[in-house]
Amino acid sequence: MLEIERKFLVKGDFYPFVTASKRLVQGYICSDPRRTVRIRISGEEGYITIKGMSDEKGLSRFEFEQQIPLTDAEALLQLCDPGIIDKIRHYIPAGNGRQWEIDVFHGENQGLVIAELELGSEEEEFEKPFWLGKEVTGDKRYYNAMLSRNPYQSWKK
Repeated sequence: MLEIERKFLVKGDFYPFVTASKRLVQGYICSDPRRTVRIRISGEEGYITIKGMSDEKGLSRFEFEQQIPLTDAEALLQLCDPGIIDKIRHYIPAGNGRQWEIDVFHGENQGLVIAELELGSEEEEFEKPFWLGKEVTGDKRYYNAMLSRNPYQSWKK
């Protein structure tokens, strides 16, 4: 129930390495800095996820996720705060049984592309593909809950 994750901006063409893709639509019933409650539709599946506050480095946090019926997820999305996240998630093998998840955002977050890698420990080493850009692990602006309230397109460049 502990999520350990590194996040990076994407600066290069990752598409030739994609093995699968899925549309994700998600909203937040609660997006308090100490905890979030997220409703997600992933393809034809629904999920509810509760996440705790990140540690000081932004690498680790408590996560509980449960699959729920798609009709329940659709109904719960109607209860979410404004700022639904819409993105396509692409999957790329990362070695050691891990996989990169590259999110290409749409709507008010159009133009943002983030790569995430879940790890077994904070010290785990991994190969960084050429298409990775700046690391944004721990930068709260890039948390989906924050992007739902302060979308990428509203940032001053």
